This record gives sequence, C-alpha cells and structure tokens, in this order.
Amino acid sequence: MRVQIVEVGPRDGLQNESAIVPAAAKIALIHKLMAAGLKRIEASSFVNPKWIPQLADADEVLQGINRSQEVTLSALVPNIRGLERARQCGLTEIALFMSASETHNQKNINKRIEDTFPILREVAQEALALGMKVRGYISAVFGCPYEGNVPLDNSRRVTEALLEMGVYEISLGDTIGVATPKQVHEVFRELVKDVTNERLAAHFHDTRGTGLANVAAALDEGIRIFDSSIGGLGGCPYAPGAAGNISTEDLVYMLHGMDYETGVDLEKLIEAGAYIGQQLGKELPSKVLRASLASKPDG
Repeated sequence: MRVQIVEVGPRDGLQNESAIVPAAAKIALIHKLMAAGLKRIEASSFVNPKWIPQLADADEVLQGINRSQEVTLSALVPNIRGLERARQCGLTEIALFMSASETHNQKNINKRIEDTFPILREVAQEALALGMKVRGYISAVFGCPYEGNVPLDNSRRVTEALLEMGVYEISLGDTIGVATPKQVHEVFRELVKDVTNERLAAHFHDTRGTGLANVAAALDEGIRIFDSSIGGLGGCPYAPGAAGNISTEDLVYMLHGMDYETGVDLEKLIEAGAYIGQQLGKELPSKVLRASLASKPDG
C-alpha cells in the first residue's frame, strides 16, 4: 500500500521560526529532502513579506532549486500578484488557503469566509488557465483557537467551494493540534462521502501529542495523503499555542513499520532534519531524529 507525503517544512515549518534561515540554507534543505525521495515539497510562500518575513526570499529560493521532473514543487499563493510570482518562478502547482472558522479566517486572511471565495476563485481560474494544478488547504477543521469547536458543515461548505473552483486536492488541517482519533474518524468518514478519499489529505499538528494517532485514524478512513514537516517544525502565526506539524521522520518511521510504502529513505531524511536543526541552532521536536542523533557515537 502506498502513502503520499507532502513535505511542508520549508514553508509551514520555517515560517513560524523566529530566526530567518538564509536562502542558500533553504535551498540546501530542499535538495536534501529531494535526495531523501520526497516527491511533493511545498517550498515557500508568496504571501506579503510584511506578514511572513521568514519567507521574503521565496523567489530567490525557488529559482535556486535544481529541478527534477520527478518532484513537484509548490508554494502558497494568496492572490493574483502571488500567482504571477509563482509563474515567473516556473512552478506547476500552487496552494490556496482559507479557514473553516470565521474568526480564524479573519485573523489569518483579514477577510470573511464569504469574501475570500471570490479572491481564491480568481486565482484558481487564472492558475488553471496557465496549466497549473491547484491544491487547497482548509485550516481549523478540527478546532479553532478563537471559536473552539468548528461545525463539520463549515468544512463541508468550504470544501465544496474549493472543488467548484477546480482545486484537485484538499488538505484538512488540525491547525492547533486539538484533534483526537475519534474526531478524525468522524470528520473523514463524513467528508469522504462527498469528496472521495483520493481528493482528501490530512494535515495534523502535534500540539497535544495525538498527531500520529490521528494519522492512523485517517488511514483507517482510506486517507493516503499526509502533510508533514521535517524535524516537526511548524505552527501557525495566527493560532496561539499551536505546536509544530507532525514530523516527517516520525511519520515515515511509523508508516514503514505498518508496511506502507512511501518511497522515502529514512536515513537521508534524518540527515535533512539534522541539517536544518543545525541551521536553526536548536533541537527539533522529531522523536525519530532525536533518537537517531542520540544513538550516534558523538551524539
């Protein structure tokens, strides 16, 4: 059985770090992730640098990557201006984003959900006309830092709107890491009825230590696409208290132990995690990375 991993560390991971990693180090990290066998990598974001200064070098990073036809690079795009930057960087895929929570959407995008749809629709239509693929993120599906519980109908409504725009795949996000396996079963069981499992992905954060358990629950519901971040980097600038994404190393270790195929070389992945940890000058949350480094003679 095959599972696809979408590596979001270079974007979702580094955007939440206080330290700004140099473009050359970001490029080196992405090359290491490619060498580890990851085929889908979200490399950066074309959000206004005023809001996410950590990724102000998106153009430089994307233009500095040695491309491979086997690897799909993507970036987050908020508007037409961001789409034009993505086009100039030669991207063939972009990602759109919004929230299932009204308050989180306003904090994150500064717009109501209803007012976000026309903007994303314009970007999606233009991207599709350029021959690009469009992925979608829905944040706060499993809980909101401002509203608490988010009704499933909110996620259903946003999902339907994104699909109508031509989005080929939707990643459902547990932005603040409150989901439990029971809730994951319930959400995916319902949305799979409307969408089919092939078009849904899961994006879990490990704030309360349930990230991998939630992956197992989503696997039971037929989900085979998971976002993760090298080293467990990540969080959300507009979700107070959100910890990092599930670690790619931990995810791959678990999936391989469950006899799923990922196409990823775990040892090379650990090297990538160690590299970005050194660049940031700190120990990263990934348990597999920590265990591996501790077991080395000089660890």
